[in-house]
Amino acid sequence: MIAPELSAGTKQPLVFITGASSGIGQALAARFARDGYRLALVARRVAEMQDWVKAQGYGEAQCRVYGADVADTDSIVAAGLACLNNQGLPDVVIANAGVSIGMDTAVREDIDVMSRLLATNNVGLAATFHPFLAGMSARGSGALVGIASVAAIRGLPGHAAYCASKAAVVAYCESLRGELRGSGVAVVTLLPGYVDTPLTRQNRYAMPFLLSAETFADRAFAAIRSRTSYRVIPWQMGVVAKLLRLLPNAVFDRLLAGRPRKHRQTST
Repeated sequence: MIAPELSAGTKQPLVFITGASSGIGQALAARFARDGYRLALVARRVAEMQDWVKAQGYGEAQCRVYGADVADTDSIVAAGLACLNNQGLPDVVIANAGVSIGMDTAVREDIDVMSRLLATNNVGLAATFHPFLAGMSARGSGALVGIASVAAIRGLPGHAAYCASKAAVVAYCESLRGELRGSGVAVVTLLPGYVDTPLTRQNRYAMPFLLSAETFADRAFAAIRSRTSYRVIPWQMGVVAKLLRLLPNAVFDRLLAGRPRKHRQTST
């Protein structure tokens, strides 16, 4: 269990969530709120977040909204510092913001797409954690949560940038977990399979074991609460991914031949 050390006069723990304007981030916000957490919600689409917060009936004491672009290090660090100033040190930080775009290495513009994707999914994740590391370590408690993907386990044709970025999330969080060993701060890596969000509805291929965002949030909350270091959600997708990892390359390549590819930024 995460046992937050709350500041004097504060009864509710605090969760800081990026990418909170829709999909998984919004579902996680609702799930943590149901368990009594105060919310610090971050995204570029501030108006959408504010509309959702108003619809939920959350007051300022329960929820604050911060506008930031995770791909801009100064922007997301500033959001973290504003949270510290306005709401205090979080008990849980969830680096959920990310982008998923297909790429073709033969297309020059797609190299720039990959650069922006890595800036969001990887550098942005580290920058999200940065403002809180010293305080959490000094306090001796808290959880840092990185949202990866089962796409981290094996590279998929047309998904090179996304798969590479999510594999990097797994490796980064593993490194950070080792660095924080003994500090009391947990590092949790979550690998979603297919989750029904506005983003995945654009996919052109089958999505086995598809979960609603709410179901994913319930299972993610349980993993974070138990300080699980690594979890694939749903577990069935983890089994499939591990089996694919065991396949010889020649077999894997034949299996994926002709599979529809992820939409590129410039594709229709």
